[in-house]
Amino acid sequence: MSHQQPLARSDRRTPSRTRRPRAVAAAGVLAALVLVTACGGGDDDKAAAKPSRAAAPAAGVVAPAKVEVIAGLAGCTAKIRTEADELREGVCHTAKGDFLITTFPEERLKETWLESARVYGGTYLVGMRWVVSAKPEMLEPLRAKLGGTIRKLSGIGPDANAS
Repeated sequence: MSHQQPLARSDRRTPSRTRRPRAVAAAGVLAALVLVTACGGGDDDKAAAKPSRAAAPAAGVVAPAKVEVIAGLAGCTAKIRTEADELREGVCHTAKGDFLITTFPEERLKETWLESARVYGGTYLVGMRWVVSAKPEMLEPLRAKLGGTIRKLSGIGPDANAS
């Protein structure tokens, strides 16, 4: 009798043929739900491709952390100059001036970068996992397109207060 009990237990653990497709279907639905939730933002691709310039900062919506997307929203095509595990950088050339877009795979890497940039000072447009470096007069128009916040970092040394 004790010889038959382990077999009975192992039979209960093995999903039946009718449960297996249900489990696979449930896992598929769960995976799709995670993707839809993570990529959310809108049901309409056209609405996502054409963001409202005025609504972005007011609603707290900011551009995603991808150099090419941020460049497109800003009206330029970025030339990638740094491709590393910790960050990606792209340069945008426009009639109003050039700017640098830096994106990070994690928020903590962005904060580390900003802490390092504090030594040099400057004003930056900062979003979730991205930073735009440009002339201060270019940042407000970019913020209207991208969202984010403008951060002024104080430098150190004799030139720190000279802007």
